[in-house]
Amino acid sequence: MLEQRTSVRVRKARPTDSEALAAVFASSWSLAYTGILPENHLRTMISRRSPGWWRTNLRSDGNMLVLQVGGKVAGYATCGPARSRGNVQGEIFELYLDPLYQGLGLGEHLFEGCRSILDSRRLRGLVVWARVGLSFTSTTKRKRRTCWVSRTPRSCRSPCSQSPIPRAAPFG
Repeated sequence: MLEQRTSVRVRKARPTDSEALAAVFASSWSLAYTGILPENHLRTMISRRSPGWWRTNLRSDGNMLVLQVGGKVAGYATCGPARSRGNVQGEIFELYLDPLYQGLGLGEHLFEGCRSILDSRRLRGLVVWARVGLSFTSTTKRKRRTCWVSRTPRSCRSPCSQSPIPRAAPFG
């Protein structure tokens, strides 16, 4: 077990990833929203993202990346032009990891892959909407936090850079 390496790769999603993406979506949404959304509503939301839904959407969407760990799809992210008007032109719409791979710094690979796509399209800055905490107030159905990311290199080391899992190979 010592010195064992696992390959990590970010690449464009393909229709053949549909089964794995449906599983990642179901497991990550179940973990994130059980006890927050009514159970029937959550099951309905998850069932709408069936493998067929993924196959159809992957044929038309070139903005989806998958994270592979050891050859297995472990997560995905989507990005594109920001939906809201303002200073920021890019947005990460979704970034989900299979719960088995959460908390290991692997989401940063998808984040950086999205950032690369947005930079290549000359979209300045990006915004990410994220659920904060496990509970919501009675007047707020969704709590969101805006994360502004500059296009300049970061001066601090990320936790992911010190991980025993190697950096992801460039996607393509």
